[in-house]
Amino acid sequence: MTSVVVEPACGSTAWVERYGLSAVDTCRLAQLHAADRDGRVFSLEGDLGDFGGLRFAERYPGRFLDMGIAEASLIGAAAGLALRGKVAFVNTFGSFALMRACEQVRLDVAYHRTNVKIAGTFTGVAAGFSGPTHHCGEDLAVARSLPGMTVLAPADAVSAYQLTLAAAQLDGPVYLRLGVEATPQVYDENATFEIGRGNVLAEGADVTLVAAGLTTVATVLEAARQLAARGVHATVIDLHTIKPVDEELLVRSAKATGLVVTVEEHSTIGGLGGAVADVLAGSCPVPMRMLGLPDAFAHDVGSYADQLARCGLDVPGVRAAVESALRRWK
Repeated sequence: MTSVVVEPACGSTAWVERYGLSAVDTCRLAQLHAADRDGRVFSLEGDLGDFGGLRFAERYPGRFLDMGIAEASLIGAAAGLALRGKVAFVNTFGSFALMRACEQVRLDVAYHRTNVKIAGTFTGVAAGFSGPTHHCGEDLAVARSLPGMTVLAPADAVSAYQLTLAAAQLDGPVYLRLGVEATPQVYDENATFEIGRGNVLAEGADVTLVAAGLTTVATVLEAARQLAARGVHATVIDLHTIKPVDEELLVRSAKATGLVVTVEEHSTIGGLGGAVADVLAGSCPVPMRMLGLPDAFAHDVGSYADQLARCGLDVPGVRAAVESALRRWK
């Protein structure tokens, strides 16, 4: 008798025990499951098979390509597959995909509206000690500026899995922003995701906190809990889709609280904060503060946690910045 393997619900305790909390791994898992459902799905690697992509290679060797450290060729090959009717996932460092191979992403992927999904790892300062060559604080700005590019920033391994599956079904180019290590779990098995719609994780009348991305959303939730203990009640929005942005949700929350603070592990120029400001400036002007990476390269050597603290993107830094914004404007 053939045994039947029962897949645990995504986000459940059993699912986390089986697959872990690395968004890179669960993104690759979702690519594998998307390939199970759709024979058009290919997975292309930029010399990153050791991050979990080998499960795809073992099951679908004819649909797995490791292009090595040649990002321009990697993007071009993915676009070529897409033009032949395939759904091509690209797995490489975010900085290399959107900066080293920016021309190919712009012309081969965005211009032709090819069905290519770019899963960028080591984004923000997740590379820690590797320094500015591997830090990636400009990718959202680049991706947002490309016509027709959908931009997703999952908050944890659960949302990375779900949004990868959603990206596989979306017709057109997608950029998925990932880290590398395991990160805190934000969502459980009851979570739902829709591209273009943000998720409200907490509600409060004093300030709206808009966050996106691994580590960041969990940090903001903890900061909001500490603020609540001090009598400050925040609405927390996970804006996992940065393009197209959820204008209705942002305007509704800004009207309700009168103050918006955005938090992102990205430059404060052109990323999440810019997307939110674009919406509110035209529809609901309210005071805003943008927290993110400074307009400077990281010259101090340090771990991932060190780099986040240096930029004020740890829990104490976010909490203090929100309290400062409240004192200034409310």
